[in-house]
Amino acid sequence: MKEQRASSMEQRAREKEHILSLRGKAPSPVIARRSLRPTRQSQDSLGRVSTISKDEILRYAQNDKGRRARNDKVQVLSNEKGIALVMILILAAIALSIMAGLIYMITSSSQISGMQKRYKTALEGAVGAKDVTYQFISLRGDSTDTTSFLNIIKDLCPDDDPTKCITTPSSCTGTDVSGISFSGFEAKLRTPSTSWSSDCGPENMSIIPSTATSYDMSFDLGTSPYPTYRIYAKIVSTVEGNSAADRGLGGNPVVAAGSGEVTVVSVPYLYTIEMDAQNPANPSERSKLSILYQY
Repeated sequence: MKEQRASSMEQRAREKEHILSLRGKAPSPVIARRSLRPTRQSQDSLGRVSTISKDEILRYAQNDKGRRARNDKVQVLSNEKGIALVMILILAAIALSIMAGLIYMITSSSQISGMQKRYKTALEGAVGAKDVTYQFISLRGDSTDTTSFLNIIKDLCPDDDPTKCITTPSSCTGTDVSGISFSGFEAKLRTPSTSWSSDCGPENMSIIPSTATSYDMSFDLGTSPYPTYRIYAKIVSTVEGNSAADRGLGGNPVVAAGSGEVTVVSVPYLYTIEMDAQNPANPSERSKLSILYQY
């Protein structure tokens, strides 16, 4: 009875598949209740009986699943929803980058302009101070003339103290070509740097504002409320000549040269001078000058 019932169910399944095939629909695989059987029979539109294995049914199901997955993927890739938001975000990022670059350029140019302004101001202070330095050199280290000049410019000296304008140590010594020895600031003015002692700092171009012995002169230029610049000057090297101190015109009138007179060839002194001008309230505002002065 069980076998007759199973055969009748299979017969009805085949008839159903035959009807679906006549309607143009692909027959769907039907698995009999006796699932333990490895194969089953089906009848096509021509009434032919074919056997479909369980592996073929599983393979058909996997292929169908793969086709559905590919179709879903194609649909997702071809979907343009949200593209406007992505484009807006990209354009906003580009605009922000351009604005950031413009702001950086503006701030950088302002900083550079400020640095140039501070440097130019300090440079003008150094250029003005060189005239004071030339005046000291023209005195040739004479103590009387130097003291008189210091009293005139005492307002330029640090703390309005004339003794603080010249800071060359007295231990600095030198000897001229005649064998005469000099010390202090006068040694730098009247003797060649080849004869200077180590305390004179020969050929040493460095100036350290906190070390008084690292420079020869210092004075202030400027008044409040404007910035005040402190000038440091140092004679680094001296080449001896035969120039005398400037005393101006004096004595008897000039006479005509006679046949027996010998004209002395003038050999000027050469001074290598380093100058450093800086704002005591802001040491970053500074400038330096290197001068070759002929006297």
